[in-house]
Amino acid sequence: MVWGQDFQLRRVFLNVPHSANPRPSWYGESVGHYENGDTLVVDTIGLNDKTYIDNYRTPHTTQLHVVERFKLVDDGEALEVDVRVEDPGTFTMPWSARQRYRRDQRPTEVPLHEMVCAENNGDQFNQGLFPITQASKPDF
Repeated sequence: MVWGQDFQLRRVFLNVPHSANPRPSWYGESVGHYENGDTLVVDTIGLNDKTYIDNYRTPHTTQLHVVERFKLVDDGEALEVDVRVEDPGTFTMPWSARQRYRRDQRPTEVPLHEMVCAENNGDQFNQGLFPITQASKPDF
């Protein structure tokens, strides 16, 4: 999965079990499989405790266990993601949430494009910035 804002990458390994002792990391260890042919189930463990659960900066422990179910709905016009969160070190009980993402209805008006600011090479605020100079030939 590629996060479109700054091109971070999350790997989901299909049809394999979790490692016996995954080392904690930013995205944890995600394994997935399909249920009923149309629902991708992603089970994630091994997350470090340096991130937050939500935009309110709710912390979590390394015991965090997240199960996501991705499914196209509304004749493929929306993606529905059901999430179940368990973390006995933070919450007294598991909780669930649902997020729906709509397909852009105006693909010709709002095209998908590269975000050049991810490379920090755009003059986003008209400050008179110049591109970084490029060597004419490799120096190695």
